[in-house]
Amino acid sequence: MAKLIFRYGAMGSSKTANALMVRYNYVEKGKKVVLLKPKCEDRDGAKIIKSRIGLQESCEFAENFLESYSGEHYDCVIVDEAQFLAPEVIDKLSDLVDIHGITVICYGLRTDFRSELFPGSKRLMEFADDIEEIKTICWCGKRAHFNARILNGQIVTEGEQVQLGGNESYTALCRKHYKERKITP
Repeated sequence: MAKLIFRYGAMGSSKTANALMVRYNYVEKGKKVVLLKPKCEDRDGAKIIKSRIGLQESCEFAENFLESYSGEHYDCVIVDEAQFLAPEVIDKLSDLVDIHGITVICYGLRTDFRSELFPGSKRLMEFADDIEEIKTICWCGKRAHFNARILNGQIVTEGEQVQLGGNESYTALCRKHYKERKITP
């Protein structure tokens, strides 16, 4: 049975690596799968999904794929960086599940550096059949589920919601250290 699945985690929880491994598993079994990402996500190239550990695959832009989708059969659609998608795009992804019987697995952040839901993530939390956390840890060893934006070694609490970056710009923290604004021991 097709489902809309949202797998979220803080920065550094290996969401992209997980997405690429799931894609590999489908392909290895002879299944038809497509990788998607938002148009705004271009850190690793326009149509590339790349994990920090070096795994990478080509992909399509979610917005373009959905605009041109004509009913072709897929066993699975995998979406990386789903937090950056507009709620209307999430609704169209849910149509792939409900109308076309395609499983859609979305990976992304739940909240931003201010601990506020991204619009795409909010819609996924509202619409997903299954919601799963991909866990990671804070520097102290506790579960990390907050994304702290860092500039010049300090936590930033104001600014645009979307600022693309990786380990140089963000770190995952537990609630205590997020509230204390403490990024190292």
